[in-house]
Amino acid sequence: MLSSPSLPAAHGLGPRQIPLRPLVGYLAIAVTVLVWAGFALSTRAASGAQLTFGDVALIRSGIPALFFLPFLPKRIAVLRQLPAHRWLMIAAGAGLPFFWLAAMGGAQTSATHVGALIAGTTPVSVAVLTWVIYRQRPAVMLPLGIILVGVAALIGASGNLAAGSLTGVALLLSASLLWGCYTLGLRGSGLDPIGCALVLALPSTLVLLPLLATGVLPSNLTQVRLAEAMPFILAQGVGVGLVSSLTYAIAIARLGVAKCAAIGSLAPAIAAVLAVPLLHEALTPGTILAVLIICAGVMLANRPKE
Repeated sequence: MLSSPSLPAAHGLGPRQIPLRPLVGYLAIAVTVLVWAGFALSTRAASGAQLTFGDVALIRSGIPALFFLPFLPKRIAVLRQLPAHRWLMIAAGAGLPFFWLAAMGGAQTSATHVGALIAGTTPVSVAVLTWVIYRQRPAVMLPLGIILVGVAALIGASGNLAAGSLTGVALLLSASLLWGCYTLGLRGSGLDPIGCALVLALPSTLVLLPLLATGVLPSNLTQVRLAEAMPFILAQGVGVGLVSSLTYAIAIARLGVAKCAAIGSLAPAIAAVLAVPLLHEALTPGTILAVLIICAGVMLANRPKE
């Protein structure tokens, strides 16, 4: 894990002087965390919406594809040099296959599960894949163990989980593994945030358009009012597709990977809290404890090294 860049010494600042570089970084990661929480909420809400899975998936990939398409010519050379396995790891790891697993899992569980079992278990997924692919064992096992304890506590706190809900949990954990593939594929790829967004958005959009046009995937996009589609446009298309890809890159540049990942661990907790008033989901003491355990494990796994 990369260490955070050193910050300006605070003792040399006057009462009204604020170190701009870290301030911008903290604002950027705050926006990113809210977008990640919004992803969990909107993914769960998609199961009860008029829009189909294909509609929401197209919104998620089509908006950034259109926005970033003008930047493609200057990045064609870099994208051509990207190895095929990295294309697959990035495009599948955070693109259409990832979203399918997340959406199907969210439909059978809750927004709390989506946030905790995807974002919350990413350190475990990355560690497992690193061991399987590169034969590198994790340097520290305790935080990963804490996360797994939190996952077990979350499943236990759900009480009478039906077979469908257990399937949903399995789908969400599989989505976490794909996100781990995305994380590993992105490392050393040489892609800037816009290049990464193009790898994510373009393949998914090119796959979805013919499937929706031929009816292989059902669509209600032309029959849904703009007001009904707007939450998904804002959360999935604009938020996840555009905003978070840029704000997370800005935050990493100013705060470092470890600090951003530690702050990002708050996303599952925020999603769980917001799901109560927005989706009318129950938040039991057992669920709260499980989410806090997962968040603590993620923060420990990504704590900045002195």
